[in-house]
Amino acid sequence: MTRTEQMRNWTIKGGRVLTDGGFEETDLHLAEGRVVAEAATDATEVSAKGCLVLPGIVDVHGDGFERVVRPRAGVDFPLPLALEESDRQMIGNGITTAFHGLTASWETGLRSFDTARAFLDTLAAVTPTLDCDTRVNLRWEVYCLDPVDELISWLDRTPAMVLSLNDHLTPYLELPPDHRKIVRMAERMDISREDVVARIAALRARADEVPAAVARVTAAATARGLTVFSHDETSPEDRRANRALGVTVSEFPMTWDTARESADGEEHIVLGAPNVLRGGSQNNAIDAEPAIAQGLCTVLASDYYYPAQMLAAFALADRGIVPLEDAWALVSSGPAEAVGLHDRGRLKQGLRGDLLILDADTRRLKSVFVNGRRVLQRD
Repeated sequence: MTRTEQMRNWTIKGGRVLTDGGFEETDLHLAEGRVVAEAATDATEVSAKGCLVLPGIVDVHGDGFERVVRPRAGVDFPLPLALEESDRQMIGNGITTAFHGLTASWETGLRSFDTARAFLDTLAAVTPTLDCDTRVNLRWEVYCLDPVDELISWLDRTPAMVLSLNDHLTPYLELPPDHRKIVRMAERMDISREDVVARIAALRARADEVPAAVARVTAAATARGLTVFSHDETSPEDRRANRALGVTVSEFPMTWDTARESADGEEHIVLGAPNVLRGGSQNNAIDAEPAIAQGLCTVLASDYYYPAQMLAAFALADRGIVPLEDAWALVSSGPAEAVGLHDRGRLKQGLRGDLLILDADTRRLKSVFVNGRRVLQRD
């Protein structure tokens, strides 16, 4: 593997290129980081014979970096190291644009507000060293009420940040200290299970403050032109209420009726690619594969496992759920459109040169280009 070549002009010859009209055996030309109609005079040729040439993967929600920061309870690695390693993992799995699912929460520890602040500072410092176009899906826990002013100031940080409204407090209200979710949260927060339950109960007493805070933060995001997601919506009523606030994307809807409400509104629906691979949701939400078959999913995200998007797209095609070109749209053009990145997600003249070259038989990733730069080369 070679890392981060300088900008060149390229002609990718003889591959099966995924165009807007489907797969076509043709040459693809890149110049100054963009797809162009004709080869530049100084173009470097790359053979793609026997290969698929696909748009780079866009991941709108990936928190796999948390397992790099903290591979086991009580063991943390420095954020700069974790971000650089996550970058290698994402590029190695064909992800050319990524939104790290960064939680800003009432929790202590890994998902605390202080940790989120440090993450944003570190990401700004290391971004020039990263190959993947790395952004943030800011997962605001809506019971994290006291630092709302600072949170709003963060909406101007990192290019094209996404705001996601999350509530992981309400579903945990009645859970006993020995429930697996409380146990996992206690490990993440570095406090006892009993303290977790007590903290949840204390914060719930402030429930009447939440609607105004949500309206304020959402208005601040939409005023900046940012895309707003709502995470784990439980009903069509939730979807309609969030839509009224300007929330345009339903992220991991919990019920079929909720997903249908989004589809009826022609809104983007994000589901997890691991859901496809595992044959169902690990969180009792809707199953991705039948949702895709019914047109109730427009975006597959890596969620917690970076290899999942590429593998899920091929799995959907292999299982006959949708053709590969439609499956690939769930990890490329669909997510790009959902977050308003209209310069990528397809291989079309004038768009960014974000693309993958894969062996058509083995599906082994051979090359990755980000904005016209070859950032990975195998074989």
